[in-house]
Amino acid sequence: MSLSYVLVTPYTIAKSRTGGVIARLLSRLDLELAGAQMIAPDESFVKEFAASLRGEVSPLDVSLLADYVEQNMAPSGGRKHRSLLLLFQGENPCEKLAGICGRLYPEHRDFDSLTGETIRDTYADLIYAPGAPDKVSYFEPAVLTPRTQEWADRDLALFAEFLKDQENIIKNMQYPEPEKIERTLVIIKPDNWQYASSRPGTIIDMFSRTGLRIVGIKVHRFSLAGALEFYGPVEEALKEKLSPIFGQKAREILEREFKLNLSMEAEKSLVGSVGIEYARDQFYRIIDFMSGKRPDTCLPRDQDKPGSVKCMILIYEGINAIGRIREVLGPTDPLKAPGGTVRREFGSNVMVNTAHASDSRESFERERAIVKIEENSLESIIRAGFKPRDPGPAGP
Repeated sequence: MSLSYVLVTPYTIAKSRTGGVIARLLSRLDLELAGAQMIAPDESFVKEFAASLRGEVSPLDVSLLADYVEQNMAPSGGRKHRSLLLLFQGENPCEKLAGICGRLYPEHRDFDSLTGETIRDTYADLIYAPGAPDKVSYFEPAVLTPRTQEWADRDLALFAEFLKDQENIIKNMQYPEPEKIERTLVIIKPDNWQYASSRPGTIIDMFSRTGLRIVGIKVHRFSLAGALEFYGPVEEALKEKLSPIFGQKAREILEREFKLNLSMEAEKSLVGSVGIEYARDQFYRIIDFMSGKRPDTCLPRDQDKPGSVKCMILIYEGINAIGRIREVLGPTDPLKAPGGTVRREFGSNVMVNTAHASDSRESFERERAIVKIEENSLESIIRAGFKPRDPGPAGP
């Protein structure tokens, strides 16, 4: 088990191609996405990173990659630029990631020879000057990834040192009317991570049509305690909604099976017993789905430990961010969601509805505190080398 990375370039992020890149990586690899973080490199890090590249690649690649990093990833006009760092772990990650990302193709190529198979075939550009096949006039690599484990380890050491002082939320924009800017929190839920799939990336791609900026991202595993706190308000809502329905159903079943007429007093008793128990079980299923643990079976000593299922948390920023994201997300019940919304496309039912988004500024503040969005584990993952592979989802 080894660790490597893919760095999504500022241009790729600015062009809202992030989802497409992630979809390609997740759907075609048997590697685990161990972590993700939006970063904004400073001048010092960019110089070190470029120097690392110059020590590893062929002469022509040096002039392309290292120069690109210095010219496009460093701050310009006093403003830092967003890049996305993705960590992958597994067997031979460098070889597998390089294969999906694709080569730079420094040799002169005919347009018709491009296949679109790799990320760089699809999103990168390498244009030669007219009449000068050895002179590159424009270069955009889309993503950067090391080709050898030695190279990866050296770069990851640079990233770890850089990340220890970095915030998880990027603040690199000065808005003309900052009072109109909102942030919202999105969770791409565990049902999207059960197997190698393009779904997480496709969902991000669907949200990109809002025109909002991703300013934070992390791979997260809810603890039981965290899931209970996050979804706590749902428990009372379920009791209110479901207990009368299933108390009445219990009465109907008992009357039919035992050929008797029960009083309204008996039905109230069933609502307070059978109905409440059913609502509580539905709530426990939600917690199990989000954390991989049920409250009635988890030992107290394990309640604060990260769960066995993962999700991805993103922070979007922009004017009316909350409303715009929820419009693309769709209502809670996927069967009632309009076509073209995330939940209509990928949700299964009210519980397994593929994604969550904050419904108000107050909810955003509450939710960001619970998931500790300001914290990210990338530095510790890099320093540890790797984590155990995902044991797979639990719950429905």
